[in-house]
Amino acid sequence: MTSDKNIGRPVPRKEGRAKVTGAAAYVDDLRLPDMLYGVTVRSPAPRGRITGVTFGEGIPWDEFTVVAARDIPGANYVALILNDQPYLAETFVNHAEEPVLLLAHPDKYLLEEARRAVRIEVEPVPGVFRLEDSLARTEVVWGEDNVFKTFLVEKGNVDGVWDSAGVVVVEGEYTTGAQEQLYIETNGVIAEASAATGVVVRGSMQCPYYVHKALVKLFDLPEDKIRVIQTETGGGFGGKEEYPSLLAGHAALLAWKSGRPVKMVYDRAEDMLATTKRHPSRTRHRTAVTRDGRLVAMDIDFVVDGGAYATLSSVVLSRGTIHAAGPYHCPNVRIRSRAVATNVPPHGAFRGFGAPQSIFALERQLDRVAAAVGLEPDELRRRNFIKKGETTATGQVIREDVDLGALLDRAFELTDYHAKRERFARENAGARTKRGIGFASFMHGAGFTGSGEKYLQSIVGCEATAEGRIKVLAASTEIGQGTKTVFAQIASDALGIDYETVEVVQPDTADVPNSGPTVASRTCMIVGKLVESAALQIRETLKGAGLLGDAYTTEEFARACAAYVERHGALKTFTQYTQPEGVEWDDERYRGDAYGAYAWAVYVAEVSVDTLTYEARVEDFVAVQEVGRVIHPVLAAGQIEGGVAQGIGWALYENVVWRDGRMANGQMTNYIMPTSADLPPIRVHFFENPYEGGPGGAKGIGELPMDGPAPAILNAVEHATGLRLDHVPLTPEALMDALEPEAVGA
Repeated sequence: MTSDKNIGRPVPRKEGRAKVTGAAAYVDDLRLPDMLYGVTVRSPAPRGRITGVTFGEGIPWDEFTVVAARDIPGANYVALILNDQPYLAETFVNHAEEPVLLLAHPDKYLLEEARRAVRIEVEPVPGVFRLEDSLARTEVVWGEDNVFKTFLVEKGNVDGVWDSAGVVVVEGEYTTGAQEQLYIETNGVIAEASAATGVVVRGSMQCPYYVHKALVKLFDLPEDKIRVIQTETGGGFGGKEEYPSLLAGHAALLAWKSGRPVKMVYDRAEDMLATTKRHPSRTRHRTAVTRDGRLVAMDIDFVVDGGAYATLSSVVLSRGTIHAAGPYHCPNVRIRSRAVATNVPPHGAFRGFGAPQSIFALERQLDRVAAAVGLEPDELRRRNFIKKGETTATGQVIREDVDLGALLDRAFELTDYHAKRERFARENAGARTKRGIGFASFMHGAGFTGSGEKYLQSIVGCEATAEGRIKVLAASTEIGQGTKTVFAQIASDALGIDYETVEVVQPDTADVPNSGPTVASRTCMIVGKLVESAALQIRETLKGAGLLGDAYTTEEFARACAAYVERHGALKTFTQYTQPEGVEWDDERYRGDAYGAYAWAVYVAEVSVDTLTYEARVEDFVAVQEVGRVIHPVLAAGQIEGGVAQGIGWALYENVVWRDGRMANGQMTNYIMPTSADLPPIRVHFFENPYEGGPGGAKGIGELPMDGPAPAILNAVEHATGLRLDHVPLTPEALMDALEPEAVGA
């Protein structure tokens, strides 16, 4: 076997050349013969009964394909979890962007005129637009109580603590807003469909088998009559996890009725207005701590706004719930959580998946707790960091060698944290621009929660060709994060062959097994481990056939593959996920091993606050994390930098403005995201602590960097201003409201 290892090296990206040369074909680059374009006609009201549909004059309607709910051949729901979201509303609408009709025509410009000429008549019914009103049941808009899902996590005896002698009790409430994913490429698909041949969908997506499952139900067809192909995808961040199932269904319905291929690609405005966003949240903390800074109890109430339909809210709520108590040892914990309905477009997956919301609240609360007992924020954390052998809120015993204190030390060394904290406190008096520095310490679980991976039973394959090339067969998608590159590194190292000889097949449900969705920081750790196992089976098969020894070159490996294929035919191996021994999860009690492994991190933000313009800026940012073995240092650093940038946007800039259930600032001119000019240097540092359950020792990494920036930034803003600010985004308007009394007093 070659001695040159690829894991740990910045090898060239597998899809890099095609992307930089323009050869990569995205869905809007594709055109099929005799193709139509499709659009969606949406509800003008956030909630109400459909009383009529009017088709305006001056449009040659006989040239159009029109699809309504009555044209659906199978089930009129997007098959996911609760199956409550219709593809097309028939008699009632529950949000202002709800799809009611679909139109298709070969002329996309005439198609837009036609869309504007359709009038959906709705008799309004009172709706609910705020999380607080949903909880108060001012109107019941879903089920019996507006609640999609609840969870309860309990450890110890929380109620027996509050009146104990020597205990300080600290309370706080924290809220977060929605956030738009703003992937570079908007949602888009092309569909072909007929009763004779079935349905074929090509599109920009994260989870081909989610789309496949949904289309099977929509058309009431056998699984082998549905084919889903991922095209080159320009970003997802969770926004292309479940939503493409809806869009794919729309395009396929138009193709089914017209008998022609149909392309549907949203423009930016429609994508922002109609698709899912990060769940807004409210978290209430009640914390008991001894006077010397030992956590005694955490009582946490965590609520997320799910929007009009359930989508993935229960899963987002689950992760947010489990992460709400953070990387700390506390003997008594209770976390109660709910996902509730409102009449805004459904919220869905977004990088971090609920954890950024609950971690924001916890890390702001702990700064408040530290102040209450007269400790520095870092000293309070040090006294309570979880260690190997201790248990999380779900009772999971930490089996990893965790050293959050070392991460904290390194982050403070890189930022000169203590010296700056003292210097800024001295210099801020009387200064227009005040400086502050703050941090957050946190963890993020890799893979599906609890029994999720056991339920999925993901499968991955490898095929060795007669030319000695290896094809990795998996449904995990490349969406810019480096899936193809990382899988090729893992397979080439497992086989001891050149990286260039490994190809990662484009996901197509006709060709690749179901390796699960590309979500939850599972692609590298969970699916990558299956890639490693399938590749090792190829090697063992060749050795077992007497064609390969213990030591060989890439060329000798190729000759062995050729000989095997000639004698025995195709050489393919498949491996399926099995839950590791010792991992136990109780779905009923919501206790046990929530994740196979965690990534651990400490992030430090340095900020400036202009008290005249009310602008907060991040001037420097350091991210220190332990993610097991780093597979590709450049891609890994890029994941951290990108996540931090999104976290800065969520903390300071990206404010979704709602008016009667509709996003009022659905353009990139007034939904403000940070540009490169608004971002600080982002300094990324890794601790390596290989995890035996991951390929080459790797853990998950993609979602982790979203968790830490917002609390670190607001902790720094409090250090600069002395103000307790407990909502993100902290826009200049919000900062002005908080600072104005002091400004007037001056």
